[in-house]
Amino acid sequence: MNPMYPAVLKVIPKENYHIEIYYENGEVKLFDVNPYIQGDWYGQLKDYPYFCSVHPHPITKDTIQWAGGQDIAAHELYEHSKLV
Repeated sequence: MNPMYPAVLKVIPKENYHIEIYYENGEVKLFDVNPYIQGDWYGQLKDYPYFCSVHPHPITKDTIQWAGGQDIAAHELYEHSKLV
């Protein structure tokens, strides 16, 4: 786990390919995944049921991951999301 970023406790997929992220420091943030949904690897996220498989990363704890292994760097996730 990167000590610079708080652990992700819970992730809730939202409409329009956004995710709501609950951090251990009490922050709740909204992240837009749309810019990432392209190409073979991240393009799988276009399938909304697959998109909903998002969960906290089981190893790093400071980011998220999908069922197929797609993830987003902790710094991008935390710094490019908006407080709710």
